[in-house]
Amino acid sequence: MSRRRTVLLLGTTQTLAWAGSYYLPAVLAASMARDLGVSVSFVFVAVSAALLLTAVLGQPVGRAVDRRGGRVVLVASNLVMVAGVLVLALAQGPATLLAAWALLGLAMGMGLYDPAFAALARLYGREARGPITGITLLAGFASTLGWPLTAAMEAWWGWRGACLGWAAIHLLVSLPLNLLLPGAEHRAPDAARPPPASADAKQARDTRRQAWLMAFIFCAGAFSAAALSAHLPGLLLAAGAAPAAAIAAAALMGPAQVAARALEATLLRRAHPLLSAKLASIAHPLGAMLLLAVGAPVAAVFVLLHGAGNGVQTIVRGTLPLAVFGPAGYGARQGMIVAPSRFFGALAPALFGMVVEAGGAQALWLTVALNLAAFMALFFLRVAPASPEASR
Repeated sequence: MSRRRTVLLLGTTQTLAWAGSYYLPAVLAASMARDLGVSVSFVFVAVSAALLLTAVLGQPVGRAVDRRGGRVVLVASNLVMVAGVLVLALAQGPATLLAAWALLGLAMGMGLYDPAFAALARLYGREARGPITGITLLAGFASTLGWPLTAAMEAWWGWRGACLGWAAIHLLVSLPLNLLLPGAEHRAPDAARPPPASADAKQARDTRRQAWLMAFIFCAGAFSAAALSAHLPGLLLAAGAAPAAAIAAAALMGPAQVAARALEATLLRRAHPLLSAKLASIAHPLGAMLLLAVGAPVAAVFVLLHGAGNGVQTIVRGTLPLAVFGPAGYGARQGMIVAPSRFFGALAPALFGMVVEAGGAQALWLTVALNLAAFMALFFLRVAPASPEASR
């Protein structure tokens, strides 16, 4: 199977997986809460619990991809996702709502981005950077597709019918497409080799240090991304933007992410992932400090910089571990490295909300400090130069 076809298949199924799980509550939470007799905040507590579950699943799911290939894991994620949205459609109260999101947390841990990155690393080894960028470029439209489609299904059939509609999409569209992916027998030679054993204690310590540095870098990016996704319009209002201007500026987030990923796929495709990581880490602090210094007139500039950094950060999460550690054992190692970022990303909306409540727009100094620390940490990573083959 050609790489282009693999990227198209995975990009499509990743778009549908994100749209039909992670992005559901933004549209359906209010209706769910009203019918189930719970608060909207309770719905989002259930969603946060699901995201915390994905942090626990990262390493075992990555190890399963290393051993069995991506197809079997991603197909299994479709089945679990179908079960999750079916239970959600049939929910009658808080207990079944929590059960539904537990299943969806399991499905998201098995099927969103990181397992797909691991599948590509297994298939293409060090040449997986281009395919990883390709699927994130396509899946960057998940909210653009998912929110209107979910809203339309809710208008036609109610929120329960919308969940049933997504169950049908996961079962009848995503699952067959994932079945077309290359099987376990397809594996790049450099991914088939066992991970290199540390020659001595010093080398082992250095490897652990590299992994912890990378985990911190991804934590900073994940915290900022999750915090801003929940509080961006409110922060712009606190910075002095009018309501209409705040919404208009916030709407630039998606296009900025996609544009930055397109830039990564073209102009930066031959650069080392470390350069992309540095650009991603510094973009948010530059935009936030500009907003804090100037205020509402530069709200759109802030959103564009933050969105661009966030868009590239998603790619870096897949490509930087590949560049530093190689493709052998990629799934398990990457699952371990990104687990803390998933954990803090799940907590970020609530934690950052407290800071925003206390300090308004000045809360951005927290995310500025985190991202500047991540930017500095990148200079302590030791990585090999990117080869032309890895950049194709």
